[in-house]
Formats: sequence, C-alpha cells, structure tokens
Amino acid sequence: MTPKPNPTRPNPILIDDDAPEADDVWFSRARPAAEVLPGLLPAAAVAKALKPRGRPKVAATKKLVSLRLDADLLEHLRASGEEWQSRANAVLRKAAGL
Repeated sequence: MTPKPNPTRPNPILIDDDAPEADDVWFSRARPAAEVLPGLLPAAAVAKALKPRGRPKVAATKKLVSLRLDADLLEHLRASGEEWQSRANAVLRKAAGL
C-alpha cells in the first residue's frame, strides 16, 4: 500500500535544484534563439536550427474538393506518374482558358 500524498509537504522526487521552476524573472531575461545561437554554434548549425519549418507559403492556395471521375480517366492520370494531380490541374486550367 502506497502512502497518501501530503499536500503540505512537497514530493522530494519532484524537487530539482539544478532545474528550478521558470518564473517571471527568468522569462524577462530570456532572449530569442536567433540572438543567442550565433554565439554558441557554428553558422551552418544555426542556419539549420533557425530554418522555417513546414511547407513554404504560397500566394494562391488550392482548395480540397471531391470530384467523381470515370475509372479509365483516373487510371490514365495516375499512370502518368507522381504529381498527376498537378498535371490534371494544369489540363483543367487550360480547358477553362485560365
């Protein structure tokens, strides 16, 4: 049977003097990584660490739609290889005169 935790006494396992709790004073002294890292790491490592994550933003985003196509047409498009959706988009734009 494990003893009931005592709310008036902190759990000694959770106390870590080497890593004190971050308080308002600590946050007021914090600086952005872009300001701190150049003095700590080589330039290549800094560039890699500060590189924006994810897919680059584009001006004209695409919309996800559900479209029913004939089976033979879909098979033909997929057989054209990777990025067949982009090629289908280009064909539709051309047909629409865009």
